[in-house]
Amino acid sequence: MELRHLRCFIAVAEELHFARAAERLHIEQSPLSRAIKELEEELGVQLFVRTTRSTRLTRAGQLFMDHVPRVFTALQQARDSVKAAANGFHSQLRVALSDGIPPSRFSTFLALCREEEPNIEIRLFEIPLAQQIKGLRDDLYDLGFARSNDVGDGLIAEAVLEDPFMVAVPARHPLLAYKRVPLEEVLRHPLVLVDPQACEGYARQIERVLRRIDQEPLIAERVASCDLMMSVVAAGLALGLAGGSQIVNSREQGVVARPLAGRTSMLTTYLLRRDIEPSDVLARFIERTSSLKPPAAKTSTAVSALDSSEEREP
Repeated sequence: MELRHLRCFIAVAEELHFARAAERLHIEQSPLSRAIKELEEELGVQLFVRTTRSTRLTRAGQLFMDHVPRVFTALQQARDSVKAAANGFHSQLRVALSDGIPPSRFSTFLALCREEEPNIEIRLFEIPLAQQIKGLRDDLYDLGFARSNDVGDGLIAEAVLEDPFMVAVPARHPLLAYKRVPLEEVLRHPLVLVDPQACEGYARQIERVLRRIDQEPLIAERVASCDLMMSVVAAGLALGLAGGSQIVNSREQGVVARPLAGRTSMLTTYLLRRDIEPSDVLARFIERTSSLKPPAAKTSTAVSALDSSEEREP
């Protein structure tokens, strides 16, 4: 089995069309068909069901597709490690990021890692949560950050940052009369929320907040990033629900953060890693994540500042 066989297989599996796959690979269709046939003969299974009208993966083909991309990921990481060594790095950490934009303090955290251990290269991979969990188990990543602790056996999820959930409200919106907005009032208005396909853990945490009352939300938009959420809110099209720091640090000027009434719900960011003894390099990286947590007094002050605003609570 050669890498060309695997490249041909992935192209056909993703396109489900031999002509398009051949065009994508910049080869003729006949050598592509021959490569797939050689691969099937070596594996002793049929990977595709091909008719004059369609091409689809067999069950064996679907299972094979679950594994093949990791071959190329591992190969690329091997190349990156060699390049890192050539550039003077002594070691490398592979960090996966899921569930949207990383915490606002993340850039400062990375700068601290670079300052304290300049000979350690940190490589970032922005991927869906399910892919991160699978990649951690398969040793494709050393650790990851996500907004879910539902990781199953063999992995550890440690909370490293909490951000109070707040309502993102357009400027001059009637709800700004509230210092703390009741969830019932929020649900009377259209909402823009994160897409579970793009930000699975983030969406789950929001769903838990919305389930606090028995009232169906009116979801106007699903977006893949907090930046786009804030744009929709600033345009006056909907209310948003996000971490307070995400709203406050938004580039959109026409968005105001308001705490929810009642008990404070937190948007939690977790560090995910395999349930094994970490290397010295990884242990030091994990220890530094304490810098991601803002002082408790600072978070309390930020919420209190909103409470003491001049708007009158009805």
